[in-house]
Amino acid sequence: MEISNIRRAIAAVTSIATSRGLPASDAIVLHNSNKLALRLTPCDVFARVAPEGQEVAEFEVELAQRLAGVGSPVCPLEPRTDPRVYQRDGFAVTLWTYYEPAVSGVSPIDYATSLEQLHVGMRKVDIASPRFTDRIEEAQEIVATPRLSPELPDADRVFLGGRLANLRHAIENRGAAEQLLHGEPHPGNVLSTKDGPLFIDLETCCRGPIEFDLAHAPEAVFEHYPNVDQELLNDCRQLILAMAAAWRWDVGDEFPNGRRFGEEFLRALHDGPPWPTLDSISREP
Repeated sequence: MEISNIRRAIAAVTSIATSRGLPASDAIVLHNSNKLALRLTPCDVFARVAPEGQEVAEFEVELAQRLAGVGSPVCPLEPRTDPRVYQRDGFAVTLWTYYEPAVSGVSPIDYATSLEQLHVGMRKVDIASPRFTDRIEEAQEIVATPRLSPELPDADRVFLGGRLANLRHAIENRGAAEQLLHGEPHPGNVLSTKDGPLFIDLETCCRGPIEFDLAHAPEAVFEHYPNVDQELLNDCRQLILAMAAAWRWDVGDEFPNGRRFGEEFLRALHDGPPWPTLDSISREP
């Protein structure tokens, strides 16, 4: 979210929380990219904010309630107020339970176990959602349209467009079973709590093979997840790199240091296997 909008967003969120009986005299920015994540104090509420019209918050709220109902490891909505999307001053706001981070962090085996539990719960939920190929198409449009990615070099535009198309074809041709997925279960969307790992940011949910989700997780996680197709996982890791590269070259992208990461993702694709995970690139200086 642009810096000029952060103050307005915080004012909107604190006003909503206060009107619901949740004292919110301060707001701490936890993360800022295309959406804003805040910790409201002293009520200790986790708030997510996006400009109206640029979010699918209604879908996220409904899915979170359904998954919580089947015991899935997801962050629950704030129980002291209505579980819904709030609108104010051009922003869409959702309120969630805040958890103090666990000191120990998330181990690979706990990460894998919780992700498997999430997938089991998602198989019990019947809800309309996009397919993973819809996200590929969004990335392809950015790459194919110079107006949307004006700084992407022509040679990389051709390379990235070809890689996206080829990987989609290869993954679909494998005919793997598909189900509802988180869509982006990378470490930034996993809360380390005393009750175990909990997943947040369900706006990205889509249908696809479980390897699409595993491709977002750290390298050590898949070793503890049962029945993984390693070749499919490798294709999905390439695909995640290619899609992330496209999004970082989007003219409207607000991810911190996005252009640098876009260049790093492209470099990783040019370098070839073994394919790095997103978190390993993000840790590089």
